[in-house]
Amino acid sequence: MGFMLDKIETKIEFFEAYDLTALEKQIDDQIENNKALLLDVHSISHHVTFHPVHNRMLYSAVVHFKAK
Repeated sequence: MGFMLDKIETKIEFFEAYDLTALEKQIDDQIENNKALLLDVHSISHHVTFHPVHNRMLYSAVVHFKAK
């Protein structure tokens, strides 16, 4: 039985929250987690839209991580 260890070169993660502060916290927490994998933030894209069912704004973000 053999183990194969590959380095993660790129990773894309999606986040959403009804509060901008909560969204920022989710992203900050994941940035810290990905530092252990030697990944840095390459780019961030964000979007805000109105959620008619909850009658609130919905904030979303896509974060692209790349190897250092």
